[in-house]
Amino acid sequence: MPEISAAEVKKLRDATGAGFMECKKALAESGGDGDKARQLLREWGLADATKRAGREQSEGLIHAYLHAPTAGIPPKVGVLLELSTETDFVAKTDDAKQLAQEIALHIAAMKPVFVSSEEVPEDVLATERELAAKKVEGKPEKVVEQATQGAVKKYFQQFCLLEQKWVRDDKQTVKDLIAGYASKMGENIGVRRFVRFQVAESTE
Repeated sequence: MPEISAAEVKKLRDATGAGFMECKKALAESGGDGDKARQLLREWGLADATKRAGREQSEGLIHAYLHAPTAGIPPKVGVLLELSTETDFVAKTDDAKQLAQEIALHIAAMKPVFVSSEEVPEDVLATERELAAKKVEGKPEKVVEQATQGAVKKYFQQFCLLEQKWVRDDKQTVKDLIAGYASKMGENIGVRRFVRFQVAESTE
């Protein structure tokens, strides 16, 4: 079996919209041939998710998750999550409920603040850039630019749900996880909002 690089998987994902693991499997089964891998994804019903890109997600479900790590002890962490779908039919499926559970569990463990990078206020990003620039003060402009861009990317990966590494598999992001389910179910799926509660946690 040929060695499949991350770059090859990313190229196929960008072309088809299929999930990370599905693309890797297709490349492995096709001997690393991108065209054959894309055809396999089509046969599996996982390719061309980009065709769904403009379709409205007007349905969905609310999922509640309570985290109680020790039997007999009341839950200390809770999550409410709104998972959006295109149709009520998909929202009722076990797959949608399973995805909502996986994302809620992830939120409980990893404490994201925002759903996506688009939600992060500009003043927060400006502060991150400023702090990064101070660390390389006096360095060439290119170095400063790389440092500030890296700081923003790191912030997104730490605090934005979709950019975080999935708690069950750090080779995937939460965005990859959702993409895999979306490809499987054949329609757009997203996280519209969430809230995380923790006992005695400050609300300030």
